[in-house]
Amino acid sequence: MTGSAAFADVTAEQVWNDWKQYMAGFGYDMQAEEDYSAGALTVSNLTMAMQIPEEDVSISIAMGGFTFTDNGDGTVSMSIPPQMPITVNVDAAEGEDVDVKVDYDTSGYSVVISGDPDDMTYNYSVAEITIALAEMAVNGAPVDFGQASVTMTDITGSSNMKKGDMRSTVQRVNSGPITFLADINDPEGPGQMKVSGGYDSIGFTGEGSFPLVMDPAQMSEMLEAGFAFNGAFSFGAGSSEFNFTDEEQAVQGASSTGGGTLDVAMDADRLSYAGRAVDYEIQLSGGEFPFPVEMAMRETAFNLLMPVASSDEEQDFAFGLTMGDFTMSDLIWSMFDAGGQLPRDPATIAIDLTGKVKLLVDLMNPDEMAAVDRGEKMPGELHALDLNNLRVSVAGAELTGEGGFTFDNSDMVTFGGMPAPTGSVDLKLVGGNGLLDKLVAMGFVPEEQAMGARMMMGMFAVPGQGEDELTSKIEVTGDGQVKANGQRLK
Repeated sequence: MTGSAAFADVTAEQVWNDWKQYMAGFGYDMQAEEDYSAGALTVSNLTMAMQIPEEDVSISIAMGGFTFTDNGDGTVSMSIPPQMPITVNVDAAEGEDVDVKVDYDTSGYSVVISGDPDDMTYNYSVAEITIALAEMAVNGAPVDFGQASVTMTDITGSSNMKKGDMRSTVQRVNSGPITFLADINDPEGPGQMKVSGGYDSIGFTGEGSFPLVMDPAQMSEMLEAGFAFNGAFSFGAGSSEFNFTDEEQAVQGASSTGGGTLDVAMDADRLSYAGRAVDYEIQLSGGEFPFPVEMAMRETAFNLLMPVASSDEEQDFAFGLTMGDFTMSDLIWSMFDAGGQLPRDPATIAIDLTGKVKLLVDLMNPDEMAAVDRGEKMPGELHALDLNNLRVSVAGAELTGEGGFTFDNSDMVTFGGMPAPTGSVDLKLVGGNGLLDKLVAMGFVPEEQAMGARMMMGMFAVPGQGEDELTSKIEVTGDGQVKANGQRLK
């Protein structure tokens, strides 16, 4: 039993050595002074440097240091000074050199590391963290940048790191309220930007796998070696206030949100993003706005899935966008609809696309992408596209649709340089004629243009079952025929 317990121990030196290996794997050259005494390893005058050859830039980061203490039970505690300045220097062969000093202040900081050298778990809690901009210089000359800071409170989390052929991580963090402030001066003029606000909370859960040695400039090689990650971010209700001024005008306003999420994932086969926010509101006044502007959106969301590596097989892709229940104040409506002729129902735009593509190049390989830019290679082939959902709803009219097409990439002639499609899409428009009548009555659309629009709808659509309802089935055949509701157009 004693042997098993000792095997699960971790020491201060082992934790620090793992840190050095971890950062070296990302390409950082770490230098520091080390002093071990009385069961504690003190690391001071820590610097990390990295070269970015493709940008001809070098970055160095310097911080005071920290202490690892053996707790006597097989765990290690980590501590940092309550006030710890961090300096970042960016040296560019061409362009401007930038030096930034940041104050990193903490209270109630507690980190305990347990496990063994190849399987460490960090459990941490911090009562408060404040990161504030202290100094900035460009090409050695101080810049009066103003103030910028972020304060996070009630932070708890854990991080597990395992080493084998790869380094794998599993992380979790949650916080209480967050506040931020940016009061920034334009160093070249009288302009000023001030933004302040906060969120009730933030959270993150995620996991990843990393090669033991990585070159961030060679992302395709990292992916082939097993680099992968996925993470889910969340944020609670929040609000902000802002003010922008220059020589000629001032704009002020406020915004708020009910919270949201952001999911990110990447591996050798795919890159995906998905985000959502609810109950977004914004108010603006001043500047070129003749009166206060108020707008709101019940939901905003997007998703993107795309392959990143070339393959002989077809791969999935997806794109979605939702701007749901958009509303604006009556003052804005009255600018073009003073008589209230248009329905002021919330407006929505939503689209959901999926499909199949065949990538002919590696998107993360800079040489192959440069060949695409020069026109020497085709990036890929589209093989299928499905419209799973389409909805556009505004001013009392609504357009919906769904359908799908496949594409013959061996036939680039029938449709003039694009792969020949085969498939159909079903569309339905409700309230279109009524909206067109109102726009004519308001003088926005001349009668002759409205007549042309109605003729076009008559060619492509047929009456539906409901009042002021039109439907259309557009079919495309691989031999070049295009039909609308069974009638051949091409």
